[in-house]
Amino acid sequence: MTLPDGRSATDWVQVARDLASDVVRPRAAAMDREDRLPEEIRRELAARGLMGLTAPTEYGGANADTRTVAAVLETLSVASAAVATILSVHLAVATGPVVDHGSETQKRSWVPHLASGEWLGAFALTEPSVGSDAAHLTTRYTRVDGGFRLRGNKMFTTSAESADLIVLFATRDPEIGPHGISAFAVPKGTHGLSVGQRLDKLGLRGSETVELVLEDVQLPEGSLLGAEGHGLRIALQALAGGRIGIAACALGVARAAFEEMRTAAAREPEDWKRSAVARAFGELSAAATLVYHAADVKDRGLPFVDEASAAKLVASQAAMHIASIGMDVAGPTGTRSGSPAERLLRDARVFPIVEGTTEIQELILGRSLVDRT
Repeated sequence: MTLPDGRSATDWVQVARDLASDVVRPRAAAMDREDRLPEEIRRELAARGLMGLTAPTEYGGANADTRTVAAVLETLSVASAAVATILSVHLAVATGPVVDHGSETQKRSWVPHLASGEWLGAFALTEPSVGSDAAHLTTRYTRVDGGFRLRGNKMFTTSAESADLIVLFATRDPEIGPHGISAFAVPKGTHGLSVGQRLDKLGLRGSETVELVLEDVQLPEGSLLGAEGHGLRIALQALAGGRIGIAACALGVARAAFEEMRTAAAREPEDWKRSAVARAFGELSAAATLVYHAADVKDRGLPFVDEASAAKLVASQAAMHIASIGMDVAGPTGTRSGSPAERLLRDARVFPIVEGTTEIQELILGRSLVDRT
């Protein structure tokens, strides 16, 4: 398949493979230790066109389909799940809502900067006491002359310290529930917006995760993204698509853990290790099938929420299980801090939580498969 910018899906995967090999993999261990994204990696993501992968061509993007994006994210995640996650968030839940719900003025003002990689995007929904139940936000906005004033806190926000544009959600009244929530595009440097805690995580280190503090943040009318009161709808749409990307990131970790396991088993072949590798291969293959099936369903324009949840559920579980058994196969050397097996296990542990927990995916699927029959 040839994409609108003239490059094929295979071309983009090769771009990701070259970036992973030349730039990301040599820096992955240091990035994990220091919990910082090297500036060179961000520059290369931009220079090689990957930060505009999903944006329409009229705004400087490649307009790539979901399957291509999933393949790129999987390829990068084999080298560094943190880098792949940063890119996934930027594409799916930062650039995506602007493209899908922004006015023409907003899109022309913001998307070219996001697509070129000049700007990094973030997504701020979760709060200290609000995670999966996003309908009950407490960050509030009020209308003022010429725009809006926002107050509250956001938590576990990927890339928000470095982001140039944050898609952020607030409610005009928590008692209203879902219908009170609106989406806003908040530029870097907005007065009253600051970083509280910078969270020291178990895995995905290098992908910064922070608390945001909003103290009388003043935004103009043009910062409202979509219609007032449609914020939860915008968030859930973005997250549904984003789950395919995060599932692809988890798949990359599962694939990397599988290759580490197979290499370790080959050094000291034993029957139990051969059996472990065989089971891991089955899990990896099943996860890959679900991830790319979900991408294909979305690309055909069909309802894809169930498929995205299934892909996220199975890929995150595969990453966890393969990385865990891989640690057994690696033996004592795998338990050393900073070893590939140890880092992969820490990274894998994050995926059942981010972009909708395992329990949320099961709930989504359970309601769809049972209650809606």
